[in-house]
Amino acid sequence: MDLNGKVVVITGASRGIGEAAARAFVAAGAKVALLARSEDRIADLAGELGENSLAIPCDVSRFWEVQEAIAATVERWGTVDILINNAGMIEPMARLEETDPEDWGRAIDVNLKGVYNGTRVVLPLMVAAGDGTIINISSGAAHNAYEHWSAYCTSKAGVYMITRQVHLENGAQGVRSLGLSPGTVATQMQKEIKASGRGRVAELEWSDHIPPEWPAKALLWMCGSEADAYLGQDVSLREDSIRKAIGVA
Repeated sequence: MDLNGKVVVITGASRGIGEAAARAFVAAGAKVALLARSEDRIADLAGELGENSLAIPCDVSRFWEVQEAIAATVERWGTVDILINNAGMIEPMARLEETDPEDWGRAIDVNLKGVYNGTRVVLPLMVAAGDGTIINISSGAAHNAYEHWSAYCTSKAGVYMITRQVHLENGAQGVRSLGLSPGTVATQMQKEIKASGRGRVAELEWSDHIPPEWPAKALLWMCGSEADAYLGQDVSLREDSIRKAIGVA
């Protein structure tokens, strides 16, 4: 995928899928804004990736911080062509009646409101341009209930609905909206799930998870017209046809 000159914003870019995606998009010729709370980590990553990257500390749960991050990106490169809503958290992992309300709300703030915030800020830019792509990191948890994961499942179900809503309301205006359901990926989140010992996913071995480079390849592919059949939907990286399309089968 040739994305030469395209401007990409990636949230949760400090590690895992976000970091792998940043590397992949820069390698494809894009200019990438790295958003995350981990200021030192994204600064190091931007230093490694070079002049086509920009580190912007940002808590996606705070609308004003997302506004400022997008404004800084536009000031640097003039626009935003692609938004990857990747930032997310798995905690709290507990039965619903045992969860702390503040912890549960924090997951909703990051996983769901964070996606809303990013989408809300870039949509006017993309509608005005008549072009743009928004990809949300979804999950099988968006469509299924998992014990101990009430906050995560609820937030991801909401993210899936935002994907559908943007396609419904803005698809005719040139805005492409998709979700990526990557399956289980070898990231820090999986280490946290394993350490919790709660649920079926915690029983998986590290070798059962796919590398973060696979979702990064999928994200690149989803920015092209070959993925248009999935607009308003989730693309599942569990499907052999998708793995063949991105070259990891």
